[in-house]
Amino acid sequence: MKRLPLILSVLLSSIVFTANLQAAELEKAVEKAMQSELRTDKDKKRDRNRNPLETLKFFGLKTDMKVIELVPGGGWYTKILAPTLAEAGNFSVALGTSRVSKNLVGKKGMKFLNVIEASANIRREEGERFLTVDKFDLGSTDVDMVLTFRNYHNFGEVGRKRMNQAAFKALKSGGVYAVVDHTRRHMQKLNDENGRRVDPVLAIKEIQEAGFILADYSTLHYKADDELRYEVGRKSVTGNTDRFTLKFVKP
Repeated sequence: MKRLPLILSVLLSSIVFTANLQAAELEKAVEKAMQSELRTDKDKKRDRNRNPLETLKFFGLKTDMKVIELVPGGGWYTKILAPTLAEAGNFSVALGTSRVSKNLVGKKGMKFLNVIEASANIRREEGERFLTVDKFDLGSTDVDMVLTFRNYHNFGEVGRKRMNQAAFKALKSGGVYAVVDHTRRHMQKLNDENGRRVDPVLAIKEIQEAGFILADYSTLHYKADDELRYEVGRKSVTGNTDRFTLKFVKP
């Protein structure tokens, strides 16, 4: 029986050592990716506000993971994630990939960037303010992490539901669904100033309804002086919006 505490101590030390090694590998890979020549001065100016390394650490990213980024937009995070996962992992973008496909695929450091052509038919129905999508499939069931940054607000209820369902189906058990977006005041009705914001309580409710468990949240992007009153594109708010950072896990 005296050996049991010793064995447990050795196992715990091994786990801590492995975790520290993985964190060091991630930090080295992300910092290298942030120096990529593909990143513009405009990209780099946003580093301090977006805290990419700290954000990816919080979500638990490892360099050997299989990862999908949903709605990559202009590729701000894609330029960091693709080279970070190039050596030991697997990285794909899906849903709204036209700009990334045009501007990044085939470029230096983007050799292992995969584009998933999900037949989602993203569109804005006549008279609607927000986007919707058809039900779509990401073509995998063994993904370690699905991330989406500042995109949840672009979709209406149906579009958000289908995006959450697709992420859930693609992830393996224990996989992480990572969501960051601009904060709307809880229970505030839609108006001309808050269309690009999302009530985080509503987001949690919807994502849990897809089957996910809320594992954690971070205050990394909390901004005390964002009064949650103005449109995120206003000069007084741009670059200083309060954003929720939510980590969900598939059971």
